[in-house]
Amino acid sequence: MSSPFAFEIKATSGAARTGLFKTARGDIPTPAFMPVGTAGTVKALTTDQVADTGAAIILGNTYHLMLRPGPDRVARLGGLHKFMRWDKPILTDSGGFQVMSLSGISKVTEEAVTFKSHLDGSRHVLSPERSIAIQADLLGADIVMQLDECVSWPAEKERAAQAMRLSARWGARCKTAFGDRDHQTLFGIQQGSTYADLRQESSMRLQEIGFGGYAIGGLAVGEGHQAMCETLDDCTGFLPQDRPRYLMGVGKPIDLVEAVARGVDMFDCVLPTRSGRHGQAWTWDGPINLKNARFAEDESPLDADSACPASRLYSKAYLHHLIRAEEILGQVLLSWHNIAFYQALTAAMREAIQTDRYDQFRAEFRARHLRDTAA
Repeated sequence: MSSPFAFEIKATSGAARTGLFKTARGDIPTPAFMPVGTAGTVKALTTDQVADTGAAIILGNTYHLMLRPGPDRVARLGGLHKFMRWDKPILTDSGGFQVMSLSGISKVTEEAVTFKSHLDGSRHVLSPERSIAIQADLLGADIVMQLDECVSWPAEKERAAQAMRLSARWGARCKTAFGDRDHQTLFGIQQGSTYADLRQESSMRLQEIGFGGYAIGGLAVGEGHQAMCETLDDCTGFLPQDRPRYLMGVGKPIDLVEAVARGVDMFDCVLPTRSGRHGQAWTWDGPINLKNARFAEDESPLDADSACPASRLYSKAYLHHLIRAEEILGQVLLSWHNIAFYQALTAAMREAIQTDRYDQFRAEFRARHLRDTAA
């Protein structure tokens, strides 16, 4: 059965690469940033606003949609694309991150992970097979993630190895449950914490199974920017050259720039919208806090050259007022601006790779964004 999914590398600049990830619902230029639509919405924004920023794909969250409104209801209403009015690709995470983030109300066995709902205490069992059924059959995601076990940092090597090998076994079960599909693809997830040999073993196990793309999991969990970069120095090279590489849950703009320098193609993170809801705007010169009094009479916009109306048409003084007054519009405008900035950043990275000047772009960005790592 032929598949519309293909990954073409168009240009490289050092280890950085730009390409096109083709899907049944549209092409995704890489490097790509996926806004996070946890509960069927990119918080505070309409899907039209998200699309207007240049986003080619968004992410949905299996765990949260499983609890509310429920995957069966989403399926009856036509699937996640129709439900939220988004006709471009959607990637869904598997619920594996919640194995770690909700460890106090979850239990992991060889067979599955059992959750107690944080909403009402109800019990839910998520096996590899159930995760695939929810993502692929009920939500209708274009890119489906294997169920995995993610461990927090720091992790003892034995514990990291245990979780990595369980993830590989779950990956094989996910592949069997997924089967052959012509309009959806399945990604495996490399695990192994910050241990290079475990990352290599994980990659070998996943490639023996065979996936349409490969994610790098278990980072951005407390290890810090430098440790993340050092881990990426090793683990990207363990993954196939001809498949997209997706760094999960990352991150700050400087994280994206450094990860692309190491061969990463795709990203997601709640940071742009979460920052926006708390008054922080990301700019080419680093993050700024619109709550600060120094913006009270600043008539300049966040970015006069941006195509995004939130970035170009509203003064920092007005945004300062909205945030200080706790007006919802302030959260909307800053979230919109931040998503647009992340899309502009990935577009700038693609251009720098195409013209083989990524090292120069990276150095200039770091010089302007040094405070980003501590923001």
